[in-house]
Amino acid sequence: MGTEGAAKKLTVYVDETDRFEGRPVYELLMNLLYTNKIAGVGAFRGVAGYGSDRVFHTAKMLELSTTLPIKVEAVDAAEMIESVLPEVCRIAGKGLVEVSDTTVVKCSTKDHAP
Repeated sequence: MGTEGAAKKLTVYVDETDRFEGRPVYELLMNLLYTNKIAGVGAFRGVAGYGSDRVFHTAKMLELSTTLPIKVEAVDAAEMIESVLPEVCRIAGKGLVEVSDTTVVKCSTKDHAP
């Protein structure tokens, strides 16, 4: 992916405490996507949310132990997203995995000066 136009966005929702083989799921997903050269990836910590288990999680001042939602998003060409999807689903476990069509309107590379 290096151009503007049609692309796919992969979004994975997990809890920050979710683990796979002893490691945080969001870290494993980031590593998997990086290793597979997915064009753009970010992990975002939510302030509140709930999943299919309908357990509400929220950040509260003074709360030391939290289970907040983490959203991992990746954008790349359809074939790149599809190539990692089986492993993403395996790692995500009980998390929600979605893929949607998107349009990249600007894609800068490190060779581009602002």
